[in-house]
Amino acid sequence: MNFLKKNNFTPAGGVPLTPMIDVVFLLLCFFVASQIFAQWETEIQVTLPTATTGERPPRLPGEVIVNVLADGTAIVNGQRLDDAQLRGMMNRLVQQFPGQPVLLRADKATAYEHVVRVLDTCRQADIWNISFATLASGG
Repeated sequence: MNFLKKNNFTPAGGVPLTPMIDVVFLLLCFFVASQIFAQWETEIQVTLPTATTGERPPRLPGEVIVNVLADGTAIVNGQRLDDAQLRGMMNRLVQQFPGQPVLLRADKATAYEHVVRVLDTCRQADIWNISFATLASGG
């Protein structure tokens, strides 16, 4: 007696749509979430200095925005970080993503020493891809 049934099921030719729809939906969720985080970074109250020759480059994927307030406080992803915490975060970024782009947004009232301190922290973590945010002047 043969208890095993012969399975003669042969799938019809074509592309399975369910996995493809799942992947597209996950990509959509990812891009919507990343856009929201990018907007949150620019909502921090930092008054940028103006530049007449500045251009608005396209945002780089995975770009980390470091906001430096007038009192020298560094804010990344809505968290206030001291120098040690900022250095630790930068070290982890470089380990996971070499060549990680960083956008530095410093308030125009920020003392130069605070900007240099953040730049030095980036350099110690071997981050070299740094951009500075400015506003385009009206004239």
